[in-house]
Amino acid sequence: METRIALIGIIVEDMNSTDKLNSILHEYSQYMVGRMGIPYRQKNVGIISVVIDATNDIISSLSGKLGMIEGISVKTMYSKTAK
Repeated sequence: METRIALIGIIVEDMNSTDKLNSILHEYSQYMVGRMGIPYRQKNVGIISVVIDATNDIISSLSGKLGMIEGISVKTMYSKTAK
């Protein structure tokens, strides 16, 4: 099955949600190309970008699970073509 590259942008507004967030990300670690986290202390939020190479179904599943966590905002951007 063809895969796509996607960038998942995550804003963490409730730091108590990070255990659940990290647990879900760990479930999908085999598809991750990279991850970068930036603490924005002045606003008391965390900003995380995750690059993933997976099928549309897997990317959507991960994005959906992350979006259901209280205190987390998620947006996903896909590459235009599958590889």
